Amino acid sequence: MRAYTLEQGKRLVRAARNAIELFLTSPHYSNSLIERQLEGFEDKHGVFVTLYTHLPELSLRGCIGFPQPIDSVKKLLPQAAIAAATEDPRFEPVSKRELEHLIVEVSILSTPERIKGTPYEIEKSIRIGEDGLIIEYGFHSGLLLPIVAVEEKWDARQFLDNVCIKAGLPTDTWRRPNVSLYKFSTQVFREKEPNGEVEEVDLSKI
Repeated sequence: MRAYTLEQGKRLVRAARNAIELFLTSPHYSNSLIERQLEGFEDKHGVFVTLYTHLPELSLRGCIGFPQPIDSVKKLLPQAAIAAATEDPRFEPVSKRELEHLIVEVSILSTPERIKGTPYEIEKSIRIGEDGLIIEYGFHSGLLLPIVAVEEKWDARQFLDNVCIKAGLPTDTWRRPNVSLYKFSTQVFREKEPNGEVEEVDLSKI
């Protein structure tokens, strides 16, 4: 998926960082402050913001977003950025003193596509390094971005098993006939160092 140029990706990452910084430091923060920086991003895509601590190596610090294109990127991005910094239940909220040590990453998602077929057909349809996964079953749901499977060196079956775990389900739930599975692709932009140069991440080179 290629929705944006590198220059546009730089604007997205800078806006995500600005949203977090302003939210943590300004008592009068409003998302409209960031939305004005994102004029032109009126199209609708799912958006995720991921934060990493920088030293001694990249370590996840927060990740939240919107898998469905429910609104424009300029409206969803600041919401996702602030939520990644303050609402990820796996972590304490980011503090102001952490900002200079955080790397910001923005993922733009394609519209999720339903996956159907036998377990064998489902497994064969997953492209590691290209596809992310969403599972929905009853009141449970879980999502894993494509980059996760690459970083963890999972094959398709391991990826499917782990999206079940993410949803709080047994690993073989994806095999059930009444489960809802979706795949999507992403375009990823990330700072090379905290508040540094932004690059487009090539998942095939991780």
